[in-house]
Amino acid sequence: MKSLKLILFVFSSILYQSCKEEQNRNNEQINNTPKWVDKVGAASVDFKNKTYYVNDFGASNDGETLCTEAIQKTIDACFENGGGVVTFKPGEYLSGSIFIKSGIHFIVPESVILKGSENIEDYKEIETRVAGIEMVWPAALINIKDQNNVILGGNGVIDGQGKVFWDYYWDLRKNDYEPRGLRWIVDYDAKRPRTVLVQNSKNIFVKDLNLQRAGFWTVQVLYSEYITVDGLTIRNNIGGHGPSTDGVDIDSSKYILVQNCDIDCNDDNFCLKAGRDWDGQRVNKPTEYVVIKDCIARQGAGLFTLGSETSGSIRHVFVSNIKGLGTKNGLNIKSATNRGGIVEDIHLENIKMDSVGTFMQVGMNWNPNYSYSKLPEEFNKDSIPEHWKKMLMTVTPEKGIPTFKNITLKNIYVEGAQTAINVNGLEQSVIDSITLNNVFIKAEKAGKITFSSNWKVDNVKVLAEDGTSVFLEHTNNVDLPAALYHE
Repeated sequence: MKSLKLILFVFSSILYQSCKEEQNRNNEQINNTPKWVDKVGAASVDFKNKTYYVNDFGASNDGETLCTEAIQKTIDACFENGGGVVTFKPGEYLSGSIFIKSGIHFIVPESVILKGSENIEDYKEIETRVAGIEMVWPAALINIKDQNNVILGGNGVIDGQGKVFWDYYWDLRKNDYEPRGLRWIVDYDAKRPRTVLVQNSKNIFVKDLNLQRAGFWTVQVLYSEYITVDGLTIRNNIGGHGPSTDGVDIDSSKYILVQNCDIDCNDDNFCLKAGRDWDGQRVNKPTEYVVIKDCIARQGAGLFTLGSETSGSIRHVFVSNIKGLGTKNGLNIKSATNRGGIVEDIHLENIKMDSVGTFMQVGMNWNPNYSYSKLPEEFNKDSIPEHWKKMLMTVTPEKGIPTFKNITLKNIYVEGAQTAINVNGLEQSVIDSITLNNVFIKAEKAGKITFSSNWKVDNVKVLAEDGTSVFLEHTNNVDLPAALYHE
């Protein structure tokens, strides 16, 4: 009798475990959440319990006196004494580039406005990467470079005071560079400060800050790992619309968590990058294992953008619970035929958007005037700057054509779009394996899909006001007419 009970117990245990494993597999399929998602972001950091005020090192809170040196002295003293908190007494502070060091909790309190200098000479030039090219460029206003275990936070305001740099860029581009056929290089020659740079660092928090009027990109995470960007409010359209004022850029980095952010900018809201053209392929560092969740994207070029710098590849990305309000594009994957790289294993779910341009914008020939470099005859190729030479290096077609594949969009609800879908692969690089599950898009036009294959569609509706269905051309196994329709 005991043997029978033991056999029944073992059988029941095996059956229970089998059912549990099957349930877990089903839950994974339903939730579609990759197993690596819980591994991203920074770990908690313990800091030495000592506070250093920049005012004690000579910083003035009048908002007019340049305090770069005093703030840096405070940081250095804190670091030399084993770390701790660096902060400010109430007021306004003007600064150029400062560099936070390991073991420091740098706090900009609610009663403080930290303003970036309007003089580019106050931003120390460093070796960095800008728009996919490694070069010497001005440091950001706040830099965490080659450091570990740092928190940059507080509820205060960091104001890049970027308009002077926006005006400089437009003047240089329109009145000098574009007339001479130099649109492709002006973004690199018009040096403008980023607001926050995390470069070659590990276990960093950037959180709870109010950032506004960036001179260039607002937050760039470059060559770093285990970084958390949490609770940022970014407002870059105050007093104008600055060029290239991206919100958060993740650049050749891994195990990154971005959450609880609210971004209003004039370019990509949340953007993943991995190097450009020959130089990006030389560096060959991917962006991978990235989670972006629980955020709002307001005015901007892309709720979620991949590229156009794809040369080192972008993969293993999970985006969830994002609202878009007036954002130009929803999912925007862009590259060019000299970039190369692979964009793959991308998951978007629980996305709601209103008043947008195109929800799904995918292409491999983005902005040709900017993407393809050609040196005008008036220049001597031996005497041009080094970053010009990098941009002019030839990328062979077999290395230059990008690849987009394995992209899943689930639980998508979009109203007020101009175009629902605009997906364009190339004959040499067909966009492959797209999954649409529970997708509803109401738009003026349905759009088109070209050079694509193997789309899986379940409960998808596109309601086009002009009465069109999604136009298909050069597609294979993209069976959409029954799923995408008009009323």
